[in-house]
Amino acid sequence: MQRLQAFKYELKPDGGQQRNLRRYAGSCRFVYNKALALQQANHEAGEKYINYVAMAAWLPTWKREAGLEWLKDTPAQPLQHALKDLDKAYQNFFAKRSDFPRFKRKGSGDSFRYPQPKQIKLDQANNRILLPKLGWIRYRNSRDVLGELRNVTVSSNGGKWFVSIQTQREVEQPVSSATTSIGIDLGIARFATFSDGSHITPLNSFKNQQAKLAKYQRRMAHKQKFSNNWKKAKAKVQKTHTQIANARRDFLHKATTTISQNHALVFIEDLQVSNMSKSAAGTAENPGKNVAAKSGLNKAILDQGWGEFRRQLDYKLAWRGGILFAVPAHYTSQECPECHHVAADNRQTQAKFVCVKCHYENHADHVGAINVKERGHRLLACGDAAWLLSAAEALSRSMKQELAEVSQLSG
Repeated sequence: MQRLQAFKYELKPDGGQQRNLRRYAGSCRFVYNKALALQQANHEAGEKYINYVAMAAWLPTWKREAGLEWLKDTPAQPLQHALKDLDKAYQNFFAKRSDFPRFKRKGSGDSFRYPQPKQIKLDQANNRILLPKLGWIRYRNSRDVLGELRNVTVSSNGGKWFVSIQTQREVEQPVSSATTSIGIDLGIARFATFSDGSHITPLNSFKNQQAKLAKYQRRMAHKQKFSNNWKKAKAKVQKTHTQIANARRDFLHKATTTISQNHALVFIEDLQVSNMSKSAAGTAENPGKNVAAKSGLNKAILDQGWGEFRRQLDYKLAWRGGILFAVPAHYTSQECPECHHVAADNRQTQAKFVCVKCHYENHADHVGAINVKERGHRLLACGDAAWLLSAAEALSRSMKQELAEVSQLSG
């Protein structure tokens, strides 16, 4: 099978290279915003959407305009790819996968991409990479790049520059070495509770740094905007945000790696995080209720990173030959796993579950994980042929290994 994988490293540019990195990112941001403004004006005039091919024809004209000659200093392909990003943003909007494209701000997600591998040279032995119009740039080589180089993305985060090298390589069809299946219930008091009774304690990286972040934000608000002191205060705010994101990412990678190594079939709730974390403020005519409490709940939900957890678990299981199966999350914590009686009164508190019919008692999150696993097995049994075939193969491998282990023990 073919595997696409990205390897990310911190760049170590000199002073001149840092200036060029900022200039190239700024040029791509300018092209993106200028094209978006033209698209909006075209829409207001009642005209049809302008596709990427027509937008790419604007670039040579812009480079010849008075005052925009500096666009010529930036490599052409990153500028073209900025227009491709805009076209993709519009296509996602038309398909109702995302909101309407927004203008990019300086210092927020600065990046640009070299899409042609022929223009790039990678020297892993000397920890350096050759990029068009930037020359050789050293990077912190933490692991080897595997596969054939496809493209390179340069991005800025927390005052540092990073390079993401995407590769493609052929690997053997993976066969999971694990033999078990498990259900996972995601929550706030417990980040993840498993159907076997174990659980993962939440990290709460934002909650732990919230007071520190608020202090730096107050200091920044009291400074004259764009002054040197304001820039120093802003750098501290950005650094804190980076620490929060890095801690959360590290926590999620460790959790998903452990799960994918130990289980061949994982059932997870199909949570709609964007709907769960919507504001309850309402409007001036119809103000919401318990707005402060809902705001705190939204922060706690977003602090967990459930969407990223599911994304990482999906590809890591696929790389190891496992399967991730999402099941509807409705009433999983209100259904008794013994008699299957569903009632809101079954869950007496956030943690306590007592069935009002058969008096079964357990932790509510554990009950949710058990129901997720059972519901997943039921859906898998009556699901589509493709899912059933892939799941059957995974379960067959697990059963064969279990039988082999039993025969060894009995022999």
